[in-house]
Amino acid sequence: MNPSSLHGFIQSSIRKQQQIVTKLQRFNMTWFPKLAVLLAASLVLFIVFFIWRDSELDAFTDIGLDDDLSQVAGELTSDKLLGGLLAPNFTRRSCLSRYQSISYRKSSRHEPSSYLVSRLREYERLHKRCGPYAESYKKSIKEMVSGRIESSSVCRYVVWVAKCGLGNRMLSITSAFLYALLTNRVLLIYEEADMANVFCEPFPDTTWLLPKDFPFNYRLSRFKQKYAKSFGNTLKNNNNKISVSTEQLPSHLYLYLSHDYSHHDKLFFCDQDQIILRNIPWLIIKSDVYFLPSLFLMPSFEEELSKLFPDKETVFHHLGRYLFHPSNQVWTLITSYYKKYLVEAEERIGIQIRIFDKKTSPFQQVMDQILTCTFKEKLLPQVDMGKSIVAPSGKGKSKAVLLTSLIPSYYEKLKDMYLKHPTLNGEVINVYQPSHEEKQRSTNNVHNQKALAEINLLSMMDVLVTSARSTFGYVAQGLAGKKPLILYKIEDNKIPNPVCGRAVSLEPCFHSPPIYDCKAKREVDTATIVPYLRHCEDIHWGIKLFNST
Repeated sequence: MNPSSLHGFIQSSIRKQQQIVTKLQRFNMTWFPKLAVLLAASLVLFIVFFIWRDSELDAFTDIGLDDDLSQVAGELTSDKLLGGLLAPNFTRRSCLSRYQSISYRKSSRHEPSSYLVSRLREYERLHKRCGPYAESYKKSIKEMVSGRIESSSVCRYVVWVAKCGLGNRMLSITSAFLYALLTNRVLLIYEEADMANVFCEPFPDTTWLLPKDFPFNYRLSRFKQKYAKSFGNTLKNNNNKISVSTEQLPSHLYLYLSHDYSHHDKLFFCDQDQIILRNIPWLIIKSDVYFLPSLFLMPSFEEELSKLFPDKETVFHHLGRYLFHPSNQVWTLITSYYKKYLVEAEERIGIQIRIFDKKTSPFQQVMDQILTCTFKEKLLPQVDMGKSIVAPSGKGKSKAVLLTSLIPSYYEKLKDMYLKHPTLNGEVINVYQPSHEEKQRSTNNVHNQKALAEINLLSMMDVLVTSARSTFGYVAQGLAGKKPLILYKIEDNKIPNPVCGRAVSLEPCFHSPPIYDCKAKREVDTATIVPYLRHCEDIHWGIKLFNST
């Protein structure tokens, strides 16, 4: 249904409901028939709502959506299993993207370690044994409610909670998963309505979603930094000490690891405090950051992490592709758009633009930065502004530019430039933008489905240009396994020099790392402690993983 006919349908439905109410008043019907008619009219509007909701998704592609089942059959090769990252025992139709994504992205040059593959299979067995609705889970829930800790229990849990943009969510979930893997815990996701039908289940024969009847569900969304029973505040109120006695330990504990966390919250990254946490069955983590790099600062995890990730720059690349598979609905958006607009191009270029402050990053300056970078790096050709295109030649190399941004202005400017003026080298440039939401709406389910679709489309491009400090871009580059060109942040209305630069490491940046040496008990630059943690290319106070050589 197109927008104009949809609008007419809604207006017609509203008028009909108003007419019904007028008739009810005129004939003075008794209350029961009035109620029956009003319920019928309300049902019409309820149906209209779902038609409107689906039309929002249709607007992403403006094409007919059809499930791509052509690749459901066939042998699951090592490539389709991403070098062993993925387990083969899934029903393929339940999640088309799991085994089809390799057909849209180039094969990764980065092989997962055999040790990581074996540990993932071990984790899947643990999750199935201890996950929701298993007998061990039910027993653990009873113990948590009673406040009694059973030392013999093999099932312990990390519950992830957050309210933030999709990129931040994916990065913080990955961090929580690695922590669960290192501590032999089961990761459960507190999913609200805005994340429904965005991802497939990542683990076979079980779910990673926290059941709706979890005893403390009502507290999770309200859990904030100042919550009195959090790990950080418990330390703060007890002279940095928590009793290690099993009898005195709580059955569950809240960990606040978001961007505005306190010094006491950050003591989570100290080995001596991990000894205490090890004995608490339920840890509830609220996080909106990629805290994963700081796990590499902890001596107790060092040996295991070295075996899991001999290549330090591929942690998110491997774990992100393992965990995050678009639902069938989102995958249909992705593949339909790709086939209609991108598949025929000889080269595909992804440009991701994130504007944090329009006042400090005016449109024209950002546009000039994009053009300067892409011209300098020979990704896009310059045009002859003195000439107009009379008819497309179609003879030169064809390039498709996928531009993602919340606003349409950059797309419109770039598209018009290549539509109206010939390129100096004869290349044919087509520019596309799947959506333009105007502003981030992280609590909107349709918005999040579109966001995941765009992240995956970017990850399918041959070359990537991303915005500094953008977690959206971090996720796209990580899934792609490509080091992007980074558009450096414009400061004080001045275009930076250089305007862009190639990322040195594939890893995302941790924007708010701890600045505390747990052994020396003093502030320190944590980018100087181990050779494979250094400051990020796009934000000087952040830290990220690099190969030490």
